Amino acid sequence: MSSARTAFVTGAARGLARGIVVGLAREGYRVAFTYRPAGTSPEATLAAARAAGGVEVVAIPADHEREGETLRSVAAAQDALGSIDAYVHAVGPIVVKPFAACGMDDYRTMLAGNLESAVEGAFAVLPAMRERGFGRLVFFGMNGSHVTQPSAGMSLYGAAKAGVTVFARTLALEEAKHGITVNVVEPGDIRNKDADRAAARTIAANNPTGHAGSWEDVAFAVRTLLADEAEFINGNIFGVNGGLVEAYE
Repeated sequence: MSSARTAFVTGAARGLARGIVVGLAREGYRVAFTYRPAGTSPEATLAAARAAGGVEVVAIPADHEREGETLRSVAAAQDALGSIDAYVHAVGPIVVKPFAACGMDDYRTMLAGNLESAVEGAFAVLPAMRERGFGRLVFFGMNGSHVTQPSAGMSLYGAAKAGVTVFARTLALEEAKHGITVNVVEPGDIRNKDADRAAARTIAANNPTGHAGSWEDVAFAVRTLLADEAEFINGNIFGVNGGLVEAYE
């Protein structure tokens, strides 16, 4: 089913977020997405989204680890496409190393890039959504965030994602009366973030299905949560992980 809705996706120059942009463009969404100015070029995402049928796709530079950048990027998206119906907070830097090898800079990066940017994005999009009586927010945790499942080497990243998850689920309680839903996607066992569903099925993995997941699986989950018909799906954790129990593969 096509959509005339507008979606904003953070951190979509590559990886799973790029796939989300492509999936939304394929469904007729008008899409704005951010990319890190000194990082991966947005051109591949733009080209893939347009090839998928995206008519209005806008790339906005933003460093979400810097205070004020998420607010600014949302304003830029609104200037380009008008009201934002759906906000997908997919950006999130990761540090994988033992806590003994970490420093306060790692802590600040994890908190700023994951949790603080999520909070700033909510501040940016929610007022207009409340006025319109419609909104969809999707945040990203890590596999097991909702139960604060520990994983060696991920003390800081896991803590930040657990914070994002409880923040999102609290918003779900508070914003539902305004016609706004808030949900969390927890991806897991996705070995190659550029592999489509067919390619991922050929990659062995340790989850119950026996094979890896793909960006198409994650994009499907996000599209489902953003749909107008998803008004009664709120405050949920969507594990896109093939049934994987561990925090990561």
